[in-house]
Amino acid sequence: MNLARAEWRRLFKRRVTRWLLLFVVGVLGLLVVNTWHSSHRVDEAALREAEEWARADYENFRREFEQVILPEQIEECERAKRAGGAAAEGWPDDCQDLAVVMAPRPEDFSAQNYLPSTFDFRRDVPGLVQPFAWLLAMFAFLVAASYVGAEWRSGGMTNLLLWRPRRVAVLSVKLGTLLTALAVVGVALSALWTAALWLVATNRGVTDTMTSGAWQSFGLTGLRVLALMLVAGTVGFAVASLGRHTAAALGTAIAAFAVGVGGVGAVVYSLDVRFPDRWLWPVYTQAWLERSVKVYDYSAPCVVGGPFGACQPPAFEITWQMAGVGMAGLVVLVVGAALWHIRSRDVT
Repeated sequence: MNLARAEWRRLFKRRVTRWLLLFVVGVLGLLVVNTWHSSHRVDEAALREAEEWARADYENFRREFEQVILPEQIEECERAKRAGGAAAEGWPDDCQDLAVVMAPRPEDFSAQNYLPSTFDFRRDVPGLVQPFAWLLAMFAFLVAASYVGAEWRSGGMTNLLLWRPRRVAVLSVKLGTLLTALAVVGVALSALWTAALWLVATNRGVTDTMTSGAWQSFGLTGLRVLALMLVAGTVGFAVASLGRHTAAALGTAIAAFAVGVGGVGAVVYSLDVRFPDRWLWPVYTQAWLERSVKVYDYSAPCVVGGPFGACQPPAFEITWQMAGVGMAGLVVLVVGAALWHIRSRDVT
């Protein structure tokens, strides 16, 4: 019997795999439905209505300005002029000029600000990448951990090694089959997700802003999402194999969030470490998905050079290449440890 084919069938026949896949599809479906209902296509009627609202708000504010705001400002200006000195600075020479300087303008009430929410495919899809990627990563981790953990716990791995004693080869085939299955599922879900969002944008939003460059950027982002999913599956598989139980991987995941985020964050912030956020691993997953992330050192003296000469805190940029090196190192470490463990330890 072909071991890879047998593992493929076993993986997709497991109830955990099917229920988790159904859960992921359900969550993505709810996100699509919510996006559909919260988006509206902008047509001529909506544009006219927005223009009417903008014009009405302008007229209301202009009346309030002339009747309330302007008299108060002129009175304050004249009082400052009589006081003289520093109090008179910043006011015009003639307080009546405030009627021109402070008067509301029609262009300040743009109809664009009154249009209903619409789904712009190019603008809004990048904001949905993070939840989509984390959902796939969670799915991959749980499926992978339960896939090998349950077999160790039930004794299935021990029975398998009785007639296929090549331990490293068996574990490698299992991992390869798992990653192939996750890649297929990831590509299928990404395609369905993209198609669903394109359908929303076609019927309730905007798609004409898409260009070939934008599609290329979306494709590269999709590859990084798939890579993150495979890394999560690999880590879940390796840790569950090391612990010979699904709970080992789940406990490690909880510790990664509790200690790796909460604990490390508390330490680096209490010690006033420079750029404390760069020691938190979720920032690197964000940089991997978004290509780069800037973290700031708010405890250091600010640096002049921001917009309009503003003073900004020092920044440190985390790139997707840096995140990729870290992810690759993690995969090599846990997979190497799992292969060494199964080769050197008793499997009973």
